[in-house]
Amino acid sequence: MLSLRARLALAYMGAIVLVVALAAAGAHWSLARAVHGQLDAALLALAETELAMLPAAAGPSVAVHDYSRESTAPPSLVRLDRLVQIIDADGHAMARSANLGEATLPAAAALRERLAAGETVFQTLDSFGEEPVRMVSVPVQGHGPVLAVQVAGSLDDVNHVVDSASLLFVVMGFALLLTIGAAGAWLTRGAFRAIDEVVRQAHQIGGTRLSERLPHPGTRDEIGRLVDTLNEMLSRLEQGFEAQRRFTADASHELRSPLSRLRTELELALRRPRDPADYVAALRSSMEEVERLTLLVEELLTLARIDAGQERGSVEAIALGELVEDAVRRLHPSARERRIEIVVVPGAPVEATAARGAVSLVLANLLDNAVKFSPPGGQVRVEMASEGRSAVVRVIDAGAGIRQDEIPHLFERFHRGANTRSEHIPGVGLGLAISQAIAASCGGRVEAGNAIGGGAVFALRLPRAD
Repeated sequence: MLSLRARLALAYMGAIVLVVALAAAGAHWSLARAVHGQLDAALLALAETELAMLPAAAGPSVAVHDYSRESTAPPSLVRLDRLVQIIDADGHAMARSANLGEATLPAAAALRERLAAGETVFQTLDSFGEEPVRMVSVPVQGHGPVLAVQVAGSLDDVNHVVDSASLLFVVMGFALLLTIGAAGAWLTRGAFRAIDEVVRQAHQIGGTRLSERLPHPGTRDEIGRLVDTLNEMLSRLEQGFEAQRRFTADASHELRSPLSRLRTELELALRRPRDPADYVAALRSSMEEVERLTLLVEELLTLARIDAGQERGSVEAIALGELVEDAVRRLHPSARERRIEIVVVPGAPVEATAARGAVSLVLANLLDNAVKFSPPGGQVRVEMASEGRSAVVRVIDAGAGIRQDEIPHLFERFHRGANTRSEHIPGVGLGLAISQAIAASCGGRVEAGNAIGGGAVFALRLPRAD
């Protein structure tokens, strides 16, 4: 298969050949028509001059006004190569120019019929003499037996002009093709040189060299924009690979820690015989680690399904008030255990366009975090509102709030803030990442900030149902 460069060159040359051929053909046709028109006009003008000089009463005095040897006037160069003849209704020559000699211009019956009908007739005579001849026959009215005035001229000069122009067009066409072809080859060579350099550099960029970028040609043309787009894609790939590496490392660390503790508990329990109470304590500790591992695996599977687009569910118009009440009802036991009051601020009904199950999971995560970070006896408030084209649910806890330097990293996978680690709050740092991913799959987002009176604010924004 031909390369792109070869296909472009063939298409380019084909287009040029077609355009040049059409232009040359059009120019040739226009020139031939123009020079033939000039000859026809000259013949017609001479015929009309002879017609005007005919006597009012035609008779033996009918004659062609030709150059005479006895005339003292200079010869008319206009008439030297023109053959003039005056014919009657039978086609007989009544008068003719001296340069006709003994010959007569043809006047066939069909031509005489058209002249009798008052039609001016142009003809090309290929076999009249040594050269092709163009003849015009102009009918005469009111001059007795005179039928028409005929004037003929050689086509040799006209054909010579047309042939010379044709040769000139061919030479100019070849020169134009060579010039444009060379210019096109030079331009495409420069363009493809830049593309070849981009391809060579792209082949060298692998998974371990994603920090490298393709060389920019320094122009803002199509190739420059292509290189910019590819470099932006490489930046996104680098960020994705880096996030994947961090995710893998963090997941490995999170899995290793409970497994190490579980193995240690079991090894200590098996090292020597113990009392039944010690075995029970070891089993309970192991059970906690197993539950932690189970939670971690379930959240990792949830993230995997979200990344694969399998967690969104069917989108519909949902009443956020119902979902909020359901989430509060499910979290009521754990909130009561910590003596946390969850208050849903009354307001106008709010509807959003999203997947019911996905939004329920996000609300459960946000409320669970608010309960965890609120001190015993605190209050968690839930507000709902319509803001522009968004339906918003805000969850405001009574905790210490979020440090400003931690806000940009809250939704990163396995990120746990300083307050979480210092207060030994359970979790693996995937809840907010899952919530953000689910919200994004529904066309929304989760925002984080601090309330004016203290505490953290997490706002779930979803497309409002019109």
